[in-house]
Parts: sequence; C-alpha cells; structure tokens
Amino acid sequence: MVTYFFEDTDFKLKNKTKIKKWLKLVAESEVFSLGALSVIFCSDNYILDINQRFLQHDYFTDIITFDYSEGEKISGDLFISVDSVRENSIEYETEFEEELHRVIVHGVLHLIGYDDHTDEDIRTMRSKENYYLSLYDLL
Repeated sequence: MVTYFFEDTDFKLKNKTKIKKWLKLVAESEVFSLGALSVIFCSDNYILDINQRFLQHDYFTDIITFDYSEGEKISGDLFISVDSVRENSIEYETEFEEELHRVIVHGVLHLIGYDDHTDEDIRTMRSKENYYLSLYDLL
C-alpha cells in the first residue's frame, strides 16, 4: 500500500493512482511485493532536518530512504524534497515530473536492495531507473 504525505510544502501530486500501480509493477518485476510505502513530499529545510537528526548528515538531498522491508516485501519511508527535485530537473534539463518519478523509483530500488556507492552500482541503478521510467509511460 502506497500512502502520500506532504510536509512543509504546497506541492500537489498528480497521477497518484498511476504511480501506485507503477510502483507495484516495479516491485513485482524485481520479484518483490509492495508492503507499506510512505512517500513524504517535503521542502529542502524539512529534509535537511531529517538528514541531520536521523543520519547525522548536514546537507541537502533529494531523497532519504528509510527501509523497513522484511524478506521479499518492501516497506519504507521515502522523504522527497520537492525543492531539490525541481532544481535537479533544471540542472539535468528534464521535465519536473520525470525527475520526480526518477527519484521515487530510485528510493524503491534502494528498498529492493540496489545501491549507488560505486561507479558500477550507479550505472546499474541508472539503468534500472531508465527502464522503469519507460514502463511508467506505458501505463
């Protein structure tokens, strides 16, 4: 079950049902099931506070993923800074919604077990993101 929350932002998410269907498809394509997934859209300041309090990191980021998965059922909290996603879409010259979807699926891929610490991990993660972004457009 995917639940959306909004903290310190006036952002309104489009296509909530389609995104839920897409994330279920992503999980099942990776031979996982989708458990309780909270997607919290927030401001840069809100995510910075989360980063400082829980991870002892003193910097802005576009997403923080807290993993509560058990076995083959993925569950967790995805904190997504709408401000950072908007800045990234400008920097990478992409549409805001495409960048937002990339960040969402990035968090889900972390819950599945993909990482992005090495160059090879980053290439794999980016390849998976691109693949699942292409599937979103088909739904």
